[in-house]
Amino acid sequence: MMKFSHLCSSQFVRSVTLGAATVLLIGCAAKNPGAREYPDYSTAFLGPNGEIVFGAGPRTNTKPTAPSQPRADVSWSWNDDGISGPPSITIDLSEQQAIFYKGGQEVGRAPCSTGREGYNTPTGNFSVIQKNADHISNLYGDYVNSAGEVVKANVGVNRDKRPPGSRFRGAPMPYFMRVTGAVGMHAGYLPGYAASHGCIRLPKGAAEVFFANAPHGTPVEIIH
Repeated sequence: MMKFSHLCSSQFVRSVTLGAATVLLIGCAAKNPGAREYPDYSTAFLGPNGEIVFGAGPRTNTKPTAPSQPRADVSWSWNDDGISGPPSITIDLSEQQAIFYKGGQEVGRAPCSTGREGYNTPTGNFSVIQKNADHISNLYGDYVNSAGEVVKANVGVNRDKRPPGSRFRGAPMPYFMRVTGAVGMHAGYLPGYAASHGCIRLPKGAAEVFFANAPHGTPVEIIH
């Protein structure tokens, strides 16, 4: 069971219960002095040892698709103590928020980053039709050289020409839950605005909890 609560406008405490042990994680939701700063356009990718790296470089030949904005607050909430009932998820595109319900009662909320202009996330009523905790995209990722170094970042194989001598490396989409076509929810980088190719990016911890609590067939409503 995981609980989250704000202590003030900037500080939060999260308690994670694992068996009989409870761990308190205390941090700053508005500003984390120890956090590394990453380019707004970077996303999750595979590191040299096959590990998933979130928002790290090197990234080259990228152009931001939105004006520079304040970095997103990636704090998220979850508390389903004593709450049961069928799960459902609402994605609010205008607010860039993902809300998880059980029995119609909100138990979780997280910021998200949805499709940018030209790759708009579709609205409507959908459901979770596929789940894969280790999903790798076959459409979006990077072109890399023989040493695995990024030659051209954040590409679409159907849109961006592959530079000579490079190969495509798909972007990891951990805790992927497909809702329609190529669109799904997954862990990824949140720059503070709609920036994806149509998918719904969530903070890594929230994506993991949503994934664990949303079986196949969970209703997903995407609204403006």
